[in-house]
Amino acid sequence: MKKEYIFKSERLGFRNWTESDLKELETMNSDVEVMEHFPKILTKKENKQLFEKLKLHYKKHNHTYFATEILECGELIGFIALAFQEYKTDFTPAIDIGWRLKKSAWGKGFATEGARKCLDFGFNKLNLDNIISTCTENNSKSENVMKKIGMEKIGEFKHPELQEYPEYEKCICYGINKNVWQHRV
Repeated sequence: MKKEYIFKSERLGFRNWTESDLKELETMNSDVEVMEHFPKILTKKENKQLFEKLKLHYKKHNHTYFATEILECGELIGFIALAFQEYKTDFTPAIDIGWRLKKSAWGKGFATEGARKCLDFGFNKLNLDNIISTCTENNSKSENVMKKIGMEKIGEFKHPELQEYPEYEKCICYGINKNVWQHRV
């Protein structure tokens, strides 16, 4: 069966979620190492809620954290892409770029490649002016991806949705605007 990708990078395909993806999402989100920078692994119910939220977000905004596959073999490796964030901070509401990949996809440049392509999609197809990215202060791998894709640090903040988890509450925010992106490409 030929996959219907919304867009592709050199090695990755980006698409909306299908029912057959739920099990892979559950497996990824129950991996302690994958979820190291989040308060907890997700339950089956929480994964189903996230899955439905991702699909609904696409229906409403024409983008979401897209299901991301390796083109060569069709393997679902996680998600990379854009989501509207409206939690209360100095830099929201905003469109956020994010990623979460299963361990077997780590260390291969997929997050950086996919994030670059998602910035291109956001600026050139969705006509966004600014895109942000956030992570916990100790998530150096995600922060490195933000730097590699040309984002600059905006600042630090206490994530309002993580108040119950003080060890995860302190986060950093990076951002990039369309003009800077177009001059770097």
